[in-house]
Amino acid sequence: MRLFTTLHNYKKNYLAKDLIAGVVMAAVSIPIAMGYAEVSGLPAVYGLYGSVLPILLFACFSTSPQFIFGVDAAPAAIVGASVSSLGIVFGSAEAIDYISMIALCTGLWLLLFYVLKAGKMVDFISTPVMGGFVSGIAVTIILMQIPKVLGDSSGTGELPELLHHLWKTMHHVNGMSVVLGCVSLLIIVISRKIAPKFPMVVVVMVAGVLLTKYASLEQYGVRMLADVKNGLPSFRLPDPGGVNMTQAVGRGLIVAVVVMAETLLSENNFAFQNGYKIKDNREILACAVGNFGAAVVGCCPVNGSISRTSMNDQYGGKTQLVSITASLTMVCVLLFGTGFIGYLPVPVLTAIVISALMKVVEFDLAVRLFRVSRIEFYIYMAAFFGVLMLGTIYGVIIGIILSFVEVILRETDPPRCFLGIIPGRDGFYDRTKNRFAYPIDHVVMYQFSESLFFANIKIFVDDIEQSITDDTKVVIVDAGAVTNIDITAADRLEQLADSLQGRGIAFYMTEHHEGINAKLRKLGKGQMVQKGYVRRTITAALHDAGIREPYPVTSMPEQKRQFIMNIPAEAENTLEEFAWAFGEDTVNEIERRVHIVLEHIHQMPDLEQLAEQGIEELMETWHTLGAIDEDEFLRRMELHMDELPEHMTEEHNRRVVLELIEKRRRHIARQLQQDNPEILEKLKASRVKLEKRLEKQQPEAAKRLRRLEEKLHHK
Repeated sequence: MRLFTTLHNYKKNYLAKDLIAGVVMAAVSIPIAMGYAEVSGLPAVYGLYGSVLPILLFACFSTSPQFIFGVDAAPAAIVGASVSSLGIVFGSAEAIDYISMIALCTGLWLLLFYVLKAGKMVDFISTPVMGGFVSGIAVTIILMQIPKVLGDSSGTGELPELLHHLWKTMHHVNGMSVVLGCVSLLIIVISRKIAPKFPMVVVVMVAGVLLTKYASLEQYGVRMLADVKNGLPSFRLPDPGGVNMTQAVGRGLIVAVVVMAETLLSENNFAFQNGYKIKDNREILACAVGNFGAAVVGCCPVNGSISRTSMNDQYGGKTQLVSITASLTMVCVLLFGTGFIGYLPVPVLTAIVISALMKVVEFDLAVRLFRVSRIEFYIYMAAFFGVLMLGTIYGVIIGIILSFVEVILRETDPPRCFLGIIPGRDGFYDRTKNRFAYPIDHVVMYQFSESLFFANIKIFVDDIEQSITDDTKVVIVDAGAVTNIDITAADRLEQLADSLQGRGIAFYMTEHHEGINAKLRKLGKGQMVQKGYVRRTITAALHDAGIREPYPVTSMPEQKRQFIMNIPAEAENTLEEFAWAFGEDTVNEIERRVHIVLEHIHQMPDLEQLAEQGIEELMETWHTLGAIDEDEFLRRMELHMDELPEHMTEEHNRRVVLELIEKRRRHIARQLQQDNPEILEKLKASRVKLEKRLEKQQPEAAKRLRRLEEKLHHK
């Protein structure tokens, strides 16, 4: 097994950026790791211990060139909640023993996941579950930390206990602590927007130390971190004696799942964004080894850090030399620079932790889910409030259960449609999506795009039963997307086929893979094949029912039949395709594309180049449009005449631009007159409707354009 794989074939031009990014990572990790160590129930200095060996070991085994490992929010919160629930005093020797044992159990679970190649487990944890879970943890920790900004100790428990503790704290607030915490948080948040690459958290930490030293903050009642002696951590294996092993093993499993899921999801996201690949199973091993390192130094479980990796990305770190540099820098801090820790005000450190957690909370994901998928939004909220109200364990359980419920709901409401034909065209088309598709006389053609099983067979049967009319003689199922069938569905399918047969209606199941026939035979339904209910293709089923080309479609008027048959395939495919593609966003999308073309015009030095290149050539910088789409596109361009560049806004120049656009519109009409006169009539009707729409959508622009057209026409 190759170690330090990201350093193989190292390029010299990476060195400077890797070293700078490594020092910055160490500096940023000092306040964040100390804060998370306190959250987990450890003395703050253990966060620095966890920023040496675990990071070095992770860098040794990881295949990700830029991911940063260390003391992080989710594991710290899970461990802190466990310590609190057992009544163990934060910072005590008992807490250190218990937490290091959880880190060891986490490493062992991750090692088992590596052996089992369990990286695919992450596929069963959806983005809403992970987002709600992590956001719930982050908000929980923030609520724990707020009392420390107010001058009190941190809160414990779930939301009711945290709010109760916060209410009690409000009765004895320390004003100086509030000022220090709020100002520090405000500075960090503002600097993150103005100068995201600048390590403001380090500046804030140094400022807090200087204030303590020269302004004697203690006299105002501001709490300080405990003094820490210089020196590296002592290495020892956790002692199981006196530790609740049931709790440690159980919490270790939860932490291991969270570490694996959050790290792999984040690593793959960064890998995709930056164009490289990682080995998922090797990353699980790297996480396991990193947590073994955390266990022997007494630190809480460690995890991949999204916030520090993002900062590493900003500073241009290219390999795991960044982690090695950060680890060695932290060694120097522990050996020679821990004297500052006793001068660090607790409100300042708390503000740094809260600022880091604010980046972890994914409320923007909740908003996006609310807009696009209410079911996934509810799953996010369930995981979020599950963690907040019931704790991390129940939050995970609730979220995962709801994920599987979501999968079942999707499976029970699969894509499905009824098919028809288009005269003169091969194939069968979804009638709801193609206005030229009509049903074959006396035939119901039904397409079901999901495997058949106990939870969706009722929908399948009900759809077919409700589609049958008095003149139906044939029912054909396009089962091309059906990859499996269970015994419940097979029983109901045979019952449906026999029932239809008894009513004089032929039933056929077609287009499916031969494996479905084998499955039917295994389920004792081989007679369905023998009775002829199963045919290879829709065409074969139609022929078996005595229906041959040209298929009878009496519901389609003859005039429309001729119209459709005269439309070239290319014209049919592009006709109003823009509206089909963008739906409700069509107008906004066309307007956006219009402005893209206007930007191209802005870059032209004069009208001669525009006249030479032509409006239609500019539009080809996008995609080929259908005739009606292009006509509307051009008309909307005319509405934006006042947005032309200054050297083209003179009346003469605007007339030239308008003439170029109108020349193109006339060309479209002439081409349709020659090739498709029926579509030309549709274009004319579309133009009338378009003018009415523009009057409503952009009345002022429409008035200005009319005045300009009248003025130019008179000249």
